[in-house]
Amino acid sequence: MKRRQLILAAAAVLAASFSATAFAQNKPIRLVVPYAAGGPIDVTARLLAERVKDSLGPMIIDNKPGGGGNIGADIVAKAPPDGLTIGISAVATHAINPWLFSKMPYDATKDFAAITQMVRVPNVLVMNAETAARLKINSLRDLIVYAKANPGKLNYGSGGNGSAGHLAGEMFKRDAGVFIVHIPYNGGNPAQLALLSGQVDFNFDNLATAAPNIRGGKLKALAVTTLAPSPNLPGVPPVADTLKGFAIDTWWGLVAPAGTPRDVVNKLNQAFVAALQTPEAKTRFAALMAEPVTNSPEEFAGFMKAELAKYEKVVKTSGAKVD
Repeated sequence: MKRRQLILAAAAVLAASFSATAFAQNKPIRLVVPYAAGGPIDVTARLLAERVKDSLGPMIIDNKPGGGGNIGADIVAKAPPDGLTIGISAVATHAINPWLFSKMPYDATKDFAAITQMVRVPNVLVMNAETAARLKINSLRDLIVYAKANPGKLNYGSGGNGSAGHLAGEMFKRDAGVFIVHIPYNGGNPAQLALLSGQVDFNFDNLATAAPNIRGGKLKALAVTTLAPSPNLPGVPPVADTLKGFAIDTWWGLVAPAGTPRDVVNKLNQAFVAALQTPEAKTRFAALMAEPVTNSPEEFAGFMKAELAKYEKVVKTSGAKVD
């Protein structure tokens, strides 16, 4: 009996320290970003890491790109659930890749504890401005009418098979009932260059990437892919105004390994939600055309589950697969 009591007492002490270690000032939290340094996801992660250091202590950003984000996400999934390792979850790692890759190193629903969503960045349907003027396409409805009258004559580019731009294009084709040729490129930058040079007619691009060329008059924005209009692109309607229910955008948030103690998850949530709501964060995010999004761990977990279900149909319709 005495031995059992000692074991239980030790377990209680371990559990208490387990929840506290993540926030000890001498033990920095590792934030794994599954994409290369310098991109929008990395920039927002670094911004928030700076904002939470007073409440959570120092935070180290660890960029682990590769495998469409799977390498970094897998590191988080397999890390000890002690609050010392957290990571970025994104539409690719937690909604698209599980259906796109024939083999996944982690389970997107079982291997993570949701903390909070961070950001939503609308995608935007953009046409080459000269092409739009030549074909007299001034709205999304004009594009659909032309595509129906000229099946196979229009094409759109993307950053590759299974990319967000490809899946948005296939959703659009399905919902609009049109046949448009998909031309995949090796990454988002080549796809954008192809659009600017007139090699392709339109793309579904990230608003942060497309905005400078929209402002410069090289691209014509026909619609955003969020259900509501974007405050960062006034006057441009959602695709959903024409194709009911159409919604596909870029998002990312924060997750911990499954099994991370609830009090640790709650404290992480409180710190990051507070950081996302600061005027400084909102200003910096606006410069990236990103909209801060905050929610509870339960809400974010439910959101990711819904996104995973949505993209199952989209990926299967597209026929994209990575072996």
